[in-house]
Amino acid sequence: MSGFDLVPLSPTFGVEVRGVDLMDVTAERFFPILRALFEEHSALLFRDQNMTPGKHLEIAGLFGPIEDRKSDERKSGEAFRIPEVTNIGEDGSTSGEMDLHTLNLKANFLWHSDSTFMPTPALINMITAKVVPSTGGATELASTRAAWAGMPGDMKARVRGRGVRHRYSHSRAKISAELARLPMFHKWPDQHWNSVWTNPVNGREALYIASHAFAVDGYGEAEGEALLDELTAFCSRPRYVYSHDWSVGDVMIWDQRAVMHRGTPWPYGEPRKLASLCAGAGDSDGLPSIRMPRPPVDPE
Repeated sequence: MSGFDLVPLSPTFGVEVRGVDLMDVTAERFFPILRALFEEHSALLFRDQNMTPGKHLEIAGLFGPIEDRKSDERKSGEAFRIPEVTNIGEDGSTSGEMDLHTLNLKANFLWHSDSTFMPTPALINMITAKVVPSTGGATELASTRAAWAGMPGDMKARVRGRGVRHRYSHSRAKISAELARLPMFHKWPDQHWNSVWTNPVNGREALYIASHAFAVDGYGEAEGEALLDELTAFCSRPRYVYSHDWSVGDVMIWDQRAVMHRGTPWPYGEPRKLASLCAGAGDSDGLPSIRMPRPPVDPE
């Protein structure tokens, strides 16, 4: 199909793509092939890349609009900067283990899909490793598409057709009440998405949940939380998980519609830096199909 070598990352999803320099990718050259591989395999790994920030932005932008969570915070004329997942401060020091910044990084150790709490959720995350610690700091991916296909019918029936509500501060509250009160976690109203996202290219279904999810339609608060925990535990069984130990220059792209992810701990005195870009989903990615209808307004 591509002339590239494809090496499976796990028995159920994901491939390492060998034989491509991402600096050579353009909208016309190689990207259509990579997009097809993305739809088929849900996660793509490219090793030993020397991708510039400009090319990072270009390739991520081919998938969809670049997500910008800080557009309301930047001063006039201030340029967009590629977000970094890092414990390195502006002065080069590392944040303490109990600093709010580090606690926010620890919230990423919960299984999640990015931006389910935003009006436009993410289609992809495209990450490249800049600084890696001596040990730990892996990123784990869990295929909610493979897990949904292997899930017992009675378990599926408990959530199929139901909406799930998502709130940014909910995931942060699991780590620290103080963290969850920060304004950055209250920028967007709760979002209400269908529990299953169908890929319009191949018709494959995936469970769409995250650590930001806090309620399931038709269930009480405690019952809904317990169901979300049960579904997350099923999707993160070893059969459906790939764990990636980063090397500098590695690049990963995964489908946020069909893959949850989480970070893993590392020695917090050691620096770690990943450059991370999300691109938003659009109509051609099946976004309209997961929007839940608004309930009718009762007449006064």
